[in-house]
Amino acid sequence: MTGRRRALGLAFFLLAGTCLWVLCKYVKDWLLVYYVPYYLPCPEFFNMKLPFRQEKLFQPVAQLQYPQPKLLERGISEGTFNPELLKNMYQPLNLTIGVTVFAVGKYTCFIQPFLESAEEFFMRGYQVHYYLFTNDPAAVPRVPLGPGRLLSTIPIQRYSQWEEISMRRMETINRHIAKRAHKEVDYLFCVDVDMVFRNTWGPETLGDLVAAIHPGYFAVPRQQFPYERRQVSSAFVADSEGDFYYSGALFGGRVARVYEFTRACHMAILADKANSIMAVWQEESHLNHYFIWHKPSKLLSPEYLWDDRKPQPQSLKVIRFSSVEKDNNWLRS
Repeated sequence: MTGRRRALGLAFFLLAGTCLWVLCKYVKDWLLVYYVPYYLPCPEFFNMKLPFRQEKLFQPVAQLQYPQPKLLERGISEGTFNPELLKNMYQPLNLTIGVTVFAVGKYTCFIQPFLESAEEFFMRGYQVHYYLFTNDPAAVPRVPLGPGRLLSTIPIQRYSQWEEISMRRMETINRHIAKRAHKEVDYLFCVDVDMVFRNTWGPETLGDLVAAIHPGYFAVPRQQFPYERRQVSSAFVADSEGDFYYSGALFGGRVARVYEFTRACHMAILADKANSIMAVWQEESHLNHYFIWHKPSKLLSPEYLWDDRKPQPQSLKVIRFSSVEKDNNWLRS
């Protein structure tokens, strides 16, 4: 009888142990899936003020120390492209090229020669849409335009200082692209109105993001470029940085890329303005800073942006777009 009780007791414990093992395994698996841990808050952590180290300006000089590139190896110029081949490539695409120009105050006197020269030389055979920003729409002359070429006059405010007009240009172009140009053009060039086209300007200039060499600094070392050298400005450029000095009188590209570019420059200008800073060459300084980190996909040589007050060097076989003689003091008065 005693042996039987022992056997039944052993069987009971084995059965109970097995059931307990199964139950534990089930509960364990259930806890892994459904258990959400609860952490008690630690007030001493929440009330602690950490003495962070002072932030240091990051200047990646090591990565940017490279030889200054040569213009002849990079720039678009006479002899570096085949006009007939480009014509066969681009004309079937039915592109529309946009052009923004600003004529504020006395600068309205440059509208007629600019438009007349553009009709003669700029993107002949393509659809072109001129966007003329001015504070005096009544002063815009009537210039005959060819088939597929339009002129839109867009009223803007006139500011008392010419520097403010320059600083506002990026903002105005950016807003205009967002409002309508993105629906109307494939490429957009932004140029100064006090200039004229003197020779053929065609699709060789089209690219994602296009910049032009400043005619005053195409043959000097980067240390002599008039970059913004004050570190407090968002347009700051170190002595060892930069490929070329680009002009603010001409830039362009695909309309989406121009939108990104003008937005970035406008935000940088606003950051400087919040700190009561104006870059040494206004928007041009911010343009040059942007192109250090976002390289232009196409670079135009000085033949696409020349200053007629300078003697034409032998390296420039043709002048396509150049400034006109003017009295800056009178214009800005």
